[in-house]
Amino acid sequence: MTINLTSLNHGFVSLVGAGPGDPDLLTVKGYRVIEQADVVVYDRLVSAEILALASNKAEMIYVGKKLDFHCVPQEQINQLLVDKALQGKRVVRLKGGDSFIFGRGGEELETLAEYNIRFEVVPGITAAAGATAYAGIPLTHRDHAQAVQFITGHVQKDGKEIDWSAAAQSNSTLVFYMGLKQSGYIADKLLTHGLSQEMPCAIIENGTRREQKVYRGNLVDLPNLAKRAQSPALIVVGSVVSLHEKLDWFKSC
Repeated sequence: MTINLTSLNHGFVSLVGAGPGDPDLLTVKGYRVIEQADVVVYDRLVSAEILALASNKAEMIYVGKKLDFHCVPQEQINQLLVDKALQGKRVVRLKGGDSFIFGRGGEELETLAEYNIRFEVVPGITAAAGATAYAGIPLTHRDHAQAVQFITGHVQKDGKEIDWSAAAQSNSTLVFYMGLKQSGYIADKLLTHGLSQEMPCAIIENGTRREQKVYRGNLVDLPNLAKRAQSPALIVVGSVVSLHEKLDWFKSC
């Protein structure tokens, strides 16, 4: 369903995933919604090219987060969206990747729902799909992996641990978001629960951007690879990583 935002008399919020970095990966619907916004509330990883799509009359509000530092606490972001919508504004909440995959988009929409504020969700290409595709690493492959797991490298809100045994023993590609700082811990847990030291792994830095870098090695090498990489970065563990050199199309573009 397409909503005509110009016909709304009350505030409306569009939760938009901006994609993993390459501005050309923004969806057509995301483009249209950003152009119509009165207010754009955006995160750190949204590219300047995508921000430039907004009207020069739009209010641009930065609420970016990075490791160990939150420019604006999440509760204040939630309230900001509410306040702007209640002022009758067309609000775009713009996030990198996809807003529903480790983006806290669900939490923000829960707050809007409590205030009976109308909203829509415009999906984006998540980093795991975009960065691996640009690195020539298929997430699934009949000869390598029949499943994929997206895992956060951050400590869970309730303190629960990842099921490391299930992760290590599954025939899956493992993709860790926000795991650079925890790379040593991730490697240790996977090795302890039975994953081979020789299991291929990669760290993709600045995935899909012109400055993308791929650091490739084996699982036992992961902590050393992480010392070379910088955020934003994605960790991929699985035999599909062995296809990187053969399928690395982006490097030659």
